[in-house]
Amino acid sequence: MAMAVAMRSGGSGSSLDKQLDSGKYVRYTAEQVEALERVYAECPKPSSIRRQQLIRECPILSNIEPKQIKVWFQNRRCREKQRKESSRLQAVNRKLTAMNKLLMEENERLQKQVSQLVHENAYMRQQLQKVSLANDTSCESVVTTPQNPLRDASNPAGLLSIAEETLQEYLSKATGTAVDWVQMPGMKPGPDSIGIVAISHSCTGVAARACGLVNLEPTKIAEILKDRPSWFRDCRSLEVFTMFPAGNGGTIELIYMQMYAPTTLAPARDFWTIRYTTTLEDNSLVVCERSLSGSGGGPSSTAAHQFVRAEMLPSGYLIRPCDGGGSIVHIVDHLDLEAWSVPEVLRPLYESPGVLAQKMTTSALRYIRQIAQEMSGEVVYALGRQPSVLRTYSQKLSRGFNDAVNGFNDDGWSTMGCDGVEDVVIATNSAKKVCHASSANDLSVPPGGVICAKASMLLQNVPAALLVRFLREHRSEWADYNIDAYSAASLKAGSCAFPGLRPTRFSGSQIIMPLAHTVENEEFLEVIRLEGQAVGQDDSSLSQDIHLLQLCSGVDENAVGACYQLIFAPIDELFPDDAPILPSGFRVIPLEAKTDNLSANRTLDLASSLDVGSASNQLCGDTSNTPSSRSVLTIAFQFPYEVHLLDSVAVMARQYVRSIVSAVQRVSLAISPSQHGLNMGRSLSLGSPEAHTLSTWICQSYTYHVGAELLRTNCENGESLLKMLWHHQDAILCCSLKTQPVFTFANQAGLDMLETTLVALQDITLDRIFDEGGRKAFCSDFAKLMHQGYCHLQSGVCLSGMGRHVSYEQAVAWKVLDEASNVYCLAFSFINWSFV
Repeated sequence: MAMAVAMRSGGSGSSLDKQLDSGKYVRYTAEQVEALERVYAECPKPSSIRRQQLIRECPILSNIEPKQIKVWFQNRRCREKQRKESSRLQAVNRKLTAMNKLLMEENERLQKQVSQLVHENAYMRQQLQKVSLANDTSCESVVTTPQNPLRDASNPAGLLSIAEETLQEYLSKATGTAVDWVQMPGMKPGPDSIGIVAISHSCTGVAARACGLVNLEPTKIAEILKDRPSWFRDCRSLEVFTMFPAGNGGTIELIYMQMYAPTTLAPARDFWTIRYTTTLEDNSLVVCERSLSGSGGGPSSTAAHQFVRAEMLPSGYLIRPCDGGGSIVHIVDHLDLEAWSVPEVLRPLYESPGVLAQKMTTSALRYIRQIAQEMSGEVVYALGRQPSVLRTYSQKLSRGFNDAVNGFNDDGWSTMGCDGVEDVVIATNSAKKVCHASSANDLSVPPGGVICAKASMLLQNVPAALLVRFLREHRSEWADYNIDAYSAASLKAGSCAFPGLRPTRFSGSQIIMPLAHTVENEEFLEVIRLEGQAVGQDDSSLSQDIHLLQLCSGVDENAVGACYQLIFAPIDELFPDDAPILPSGFRVIPLEAKTDNLSANRTLDLASSLDVGSASNQLCGDTSNTPSSRSVLTIAFQFPYEVHLLDSVAVMARQYVRSIVSAVQRVSLAISPSQHGLNMGRSLSLGSPEAHTLSTWICQSYTYHVGAELLRTNCENGESLLKMLWHHQDAILCCSLKTQPVFTFANQAGLDMLETTLVALQDITLDRIFDEGGRKAFCSDFAKLMHQGYCHLQSGVCLSGMGRHVSYEQAVAWKVLDEASNVYCLAFSFINWSFV
């Protein structure tokens, strides 16, 4: 059958228009269209030579002019573009429709909540008016919620009753007013957001809710979400002990679940729950779950003493199919994590609904959205790896790190005796092997296992994202290349001979090769190549490169997450799919800002100084009432060992982790804004006592670090120093140590160079005064500045606040220390500067 393609001329007078009569159509046969489509699939935009070649090779196109074929390809590309745009707009329209539906339901729920509150308010007013001065026994009546009696797990009828009750309570939270929901800060709904996220306000335990559109069928979503260990990184295991069908076509399951503890300072949690899966009358799929009892019941475990039984209040997933495809998912998590069992300083992690929302609720929604995009082909990963393989690697890294931090006895971990100082905990696992699968049964491989050295620290006023990013980008500041080489050698059979390891020299260069990232880039997987070379003369030319598989999360400054991680493990350079993984790394978990008596800018070892309920009484320091941000850093490093080298490797591991702790403390002091003395949140006014104090600190710190006098004077009076500093011929600037450093003080020459005033100085950030070359040079010298306290910058060009180029012959940067020797800010001196 002939196919007609409309190619009406436009009357422009071109040669093509002369060839085609006005109003005449060029008709193509089915064979001609098929031949053109084959060429289009290979090359959507063929050249004129290719089009002429096509006419010669295809006799069926011999009666078609080359210009007509050119127009056909133009129309074909236009139709393809219109089709893609139409599909995109339809997808956006479906998402907006679903989001509108969610917002309308949320509005309806809020209206119901308002009506309920108005009714309760009126009722309370009426009751208050009836209260007499005499004691009224009626006031003793209290509305209580009948509690579930513990049912026999072998009685399906009793469990079905609990399941139906759980379903109703869950639906009242997902779409009703059973919980007073408030919008989670920083999670505004919109077309580009993951959905609507809310957290509980004044309820038992902590609760979080998320609603969003996912381009998957309800049954597929339910299947993914029920497999909690695949997406919830804190889930150690989930075991279904009993499953039987319910009378209405659903299923009831009895489940035992274990959760990792996020730090070494708190015990892990476990749950004994009933899970009910059913379909509602509107074809919505529901999976709801709750604890059968608060503390009793469930399977007996040899490691039960390492867990605290927590309670899951009615929670679950409501999955409703959309008319245009996909599903609307309502996720509710409601837990009571028994915060009493952890040190007081850590209780915000267990009492904050925001932490629950970030770690569990939104993680579930993000995961199923990631799966949907991968199944639709929207996500393409590097090195040809399948998404499932890369997800497996991410899960291996996270799970291996969690296993090391928790050290469960049923995994084979046991704690070694300490050397008298309990700052670093050493645990061994003789049941864990790290050799490659091909050599797992090789009798020539000496017996051994894995040693884990771990510690926890409290960080005060240290930006978590900035710390993790520094640890990632400046590995040479804290890592020992020979230790990395030792761990990497463990991948090969029989090479864990610690004393015989040849020394190597690390060039300081690391090459980052990205592999995969999540949809919103809050987590990414990468391969790191560390370049090294043997030190010996015999093999000086032998390459000793090391490859690490690395998982990063929270590196982005704008990321809002429950934790910030840098987890890595040495891998074979061939990167096989069955490569053994021995993860080590860092985890920073922010705590809620709180006013307490913890001294600012300190990193404290908590392993030996925290007892449950008395943490704040054991730490002494600044007693001011200044609010501060705190976070907990957990460090865990794993090392393979042969059985006859156990003690040697244990000593090495303890010393290595202690050196890392010291390095982290130095980094923390360098990047944390101090709360001692002056306030760096505002610019200083000339003549103020703060300015006098700062001038003294600037001069004293310069002498301390550089070993020379900045002003060449014996005067120690702050006012006199300030005058000399103000009139100094070199441009002297001070900037804060924040994530985005801003200038807070400058002398007259500095203000002239930046073409600004003291009032407007704080509007200029450090990165604005350097061009691209200057920024790269300063970044390369930053590690040196932090390590030795100062550095010299080569001559270059910077920018004023008005954008004019300023040249300088030399510049010096140094750390300004306060009276307590804490880093207060950075100072710069630009020598012999002039406008270009």
